[in-house]
Amino acid sequence: MTKQIELQDRIIVALDVDNPELAQEMVRRCESRTRYFKVGLQLFMASYFEVVDWIIDRGHKVMLDLKFFDIPETVKLAVEQLNNRGVSLATIHGNDAIIRAAMEARGDLQLLAVTVLTSFGEEDLRAMGMTQSVEDLVLFRARRALELGCDGVVSSGLEAERLRRDLGDKLLIVTPGIRPGANVSDGSDDQKRIITAGRAIATGADHVVVGRPITKAADPLKVLEEMQLDIQKNISG
Repeated sequence: MTKQIELQDRIIVALDVDNPELAQEMVRRCESRTRYFKVGLQLFMASYFEVVDWIIDRGHKVMLDLKFFDIPETVKLAVEQLNNRGVSLATIHGNDAIIRAAMEARGDLQLLAVTVLTSFGEEDLRAMGMTQSVEDLVLFRARRALELGCDGVVSSGLEAERLRRDLGDKLLIVTPGIRPGANVSDGSDDQKRIITAGRAIATGADHVVVGRPITKAADPLKVLEEMQLDIQKNISG
């Protein structure tokens, strides 16, 4: 059973560009179909809060994806800087001490713990000396994040179904690695665990994060519309 979330809030457009003017142009091109935008490390370093504030002032929501990872006190102080700025979601790495510190300072925003980056595959875990599967590691980290009070996780759509089944509806699941029309990469993609928007929502994700398939498209609105139709089809049928 999928949650009742408005279609315009399901897709978070990733503004993975290197200057605020390009980001603002993309927001203007997409805002008739979505109200949610992601500002990541690249754009934030180029504009600090300029674009964040601009998007919020237009009445939209912002996922600030900086994936805080540092000593706990530093993370706590960094999260404090986000309070009262209107940011809806912020990301941290899913380390217990980091989650605890961030939760102390989160204020009015929701925190998402990064479980396993979608650029990671099984071979990457083996190279790090880990013997468990990606899915098991994601579930372990998501369960710990929920136990520590975190609002949700960033997780591949390939693991969303198990997370929703095992951890329930309280957990907010945001899924990157979304591609239109195919569930596999052609090898040129830096995302390894990818899925379509409709499938991700149908199997448990609350929101999907989509970057290049929209921002590099000749007609971003058409891609957004197709993805939203895919979501509607999957959750209604």
